[in-house]
Amino acid sequence: MTTVPGRRVSDHDVIVVGAGLAGLRAAQLLCRRGLDVAVLEAGDRPGGRMATDVIDGFRCDRGFQVLNTSYPALRATVELSSLDLRAFEPGAVIRGRDGRRHVFTDPRRRPELAWATATDGLLPLVDKVKLVAWTARVLAAPPARTVRYLDRSAAQDLAAAGLDGPVVERFLRPFLSGVLGEADLSTSAAFVRLVWRSFALGTIAVPDAGMGALPARLAAGLPAGVLRLGCRVSAVRGRTVRTDDGELTGRAVLVATDPVTAGELLPGLDVPPMHALTTYYHVPPAPPAREPLLHLDAAGGPVANTVVLTAAAPGYSPDGRALVSSTVLGGADRVPEPVVRRELARIYGVPTDRWEHLHTAEVRRALPAFPAGRPLRRDVDLGDGVFVAGDHRDTPSTQGALVSGRRAAHALTTRESVRSGG
Repeated sequence: MTTVPGRRVSDHDVIVVGAGLAGLRAAQLLCRRGLDVAVLEAGDRPGGRMATDVIDGFRCDRGFQVLNTSYPALRATVELSSLDLRAFEPGAVIRGRDGRRHVFTDPRRRPELAWATATDGLLPLVDKVKLVAWTARVLAAPPARTVRYLDRSAAQDLAAAGLDGPVVERFLRPFLSGVLGEADLSTSAAFVRLVWRSFALGTIAVPDAGMGALPARLAAGLPAGVLRLGCRVSAVRGRTVRTDDGELTGRAVLVATDPVTAGELLPGLDVPPMHALTTYYHVPPAPPAREPLLHLDAAGGPVANTVVLTAAAPGYSPDGRALVSSTVLGGADRVPEPVVRRELARIYGVPTDRWEHLHTAEVRRALPAFPAGRPLRRDVDLGDGVFVAGDHRDTPSTQGALVSGRRAAHALTTRESVRSGG
């Protein structure tokens, strides 16, 4: 506890509300600056929306999530080797309307499959050429130039590149819908270009212990006593935080919860609409696919994507059995499990009547919407010692959450009034 002349006694230099990625990253940096920090988390573990539940020994993430090794903020935050990452193959398996299985891979990384990808009949050759050309332009342009496309939707951007036919309907829309949480491609082209760039440059992977390993690693690096689990915050009034156990005051307060909760704690905060995603976990008697590739449906069915998680990360299973993760847009009431199981039989081309339905992870607030016209970044400093962080202040991604935490920590430490002992 420290005293500042002319001020009331503060319990802490900084109170961080929420132990998701943004809050943990901010706390990490603030603690390194020698500040007295308290991180208040209502849940029983850190991570927020990034968490892993253990069901009958299987690791079930709260929705299908992956890490992209090309994210600069991720590499700056944690040593990737400490996460025991298990990689997916770059590409996808697409089940066509004709029932055939089409495999697409990145020819730069799998040159031995370049000819097969080029000659596959799912997409016209001219569309493949246009897609390669558009990808090359995205990679050639510095990320900062994506601001030019803020007012254009992804659908408009792809159409401008001549990608408005089969390549969108059979590949890009099925692939991007699971990433963006929406199928209309109304998301800002600026963000989609950043997403596409990251997929082209990075490796997609998951920790063998589940996605919860990342926030657990960040939390473990905080000084003892900083993180307080099971501490629900009911109100933020200036620099005073009300919890179920009483009130705490800080020289600064950083709200790093999900956007809806942030809006409840900070009336007047601009809160984006949220996309819901539901992931069904099944245990089949035998793996429906051996390769660690994402499976998509060119027929436009309700399953956004499906993957045999254990083909990439065996640690998701306690005994060597396969674990299949399948995601649909919206809540669980929109696409019931029997419908998902039927669709999976078609996508994988195998019977699914003996598949065990292990778990349903319904995330009503999975991703903030990022429509055309929205700025890439929003203010994290609300004034009067109150700050906010989260992927709704940057891009709806792991990268965005970590960057927002870093931005908030930087903004906070530039204020003389919140420096320890100041």
